[in-house]
Amino acid sequence: MSEQPLNPTPGGSDDADATPAGPARTGSTAADDAAAIGVTAAAGPTRETAPGEATPDGTAPPGDVTADGSTPGSSVPGDVPADDDALRAASFERARRLRMEPRFPGGPAADPAGSHHERRIRSFQPRRSRVTTGQQESLERLWPQWGLDIDGKRVLDLTELFDGLPVVLEIGFGMGEATAQMAADDPGTGILAVDVHTPGQGNLLGLADKAGSTNVRVANGDAVILLREMLAPESLDGLRVYFPDPWPKARHHKRRLIQPAFLDLVAPVLKPGAIVHCATDWEPYAEQMLEVLTAHPRFENTVADGGYAPRPAFRPLTRFEGQGLDKGHVVHDLLFARV
Repeated sequence: MSEQPLNPTPGGSDDADATPAGPARTGSTAADDAAAIGVTAAAGPTRETAPGEATPDGTAPPGDVTADGSTPGSSVPGDVPADDDALRAASFERARRLRMEPRFPGGPAADPAGSHHERRIRSFQPRRSRVTTGQQESLERLWPQWGLDIDGKRVLDLTELFDGLPVVLEIGFGMGEATAQMAADDPGTGILAVDVHTPGQGNLLGLADKAGSTNVRVANGDAVILLREMLAPESLDGLRVYFPDPWPKARHHKRRLIQPAFLDLVAPVLKPGAIVHCATDWEPYAEQMLEVLTAHPRFENTVADGGYAPRPAFRPLTRFEGQGLDKGHVVHDLLFARV
């Protein structure tokens, strides 16, 4: 499943892996980048035109400037040279616009906590993927009722949001199949499901609606901001983190979600006795999870021998789990209680 941010310390990092929040677009062509700020490449006359002379197609000559200071055919004030600097600026402008523009008016925001931007290592890379017609319909119809943006501007009243149900937080739900099944199997528990993947958000909303489940709320954005600024102390009855990105390369281990600093954020918002349930098919990450959770003073292993737990019946087999099993991976569950 997709994963949420780690290392919630506000300090920066000079590591090249540190990335700013918000979706970034890559792979754009020079023409696309130029078009983002009005630089165009079009076929024109082969001979030079005199100052003030119109071209054969009736447009103003390239050197002319309109009354507002823009070049004819350009969407921005002032003439912009079609050189490397202009294309680079166009690329940055294009990425900035995409970060700010919602894909679906009234749906999940592109950068809900933009005002809370901070430079820190994150364990996720927001990405824009193709949204199907069904997912789009679910977002447009159901987001106003069951969706919320993680903007860091308010503390959520979970009692009101879930009509008094006990609430567990799930960080990273992928396409939402397992989350929807758990919600349908246990309608007496509310699930606050967090992810940044727009197609998955729409898919989960659609699945929950089809099953008649009303105990799911989909949160869009950075889980660190949610934990740090939008949840009241001892308001959660559990935390689920299933198959987070293992970041297998050694230089990326700092991006893994389950870290001491992350658990420091989690502990205060969990009720005493609340269960932290993690699952992974990546053996080295499972070992790290076990080590970090065991060492933390506010969590206690529910397994008597201090090892891994058998998969609870309430956790369905996920798509990611199936892929891991097909590759011969061993899946580990960890169940720790907040003390």
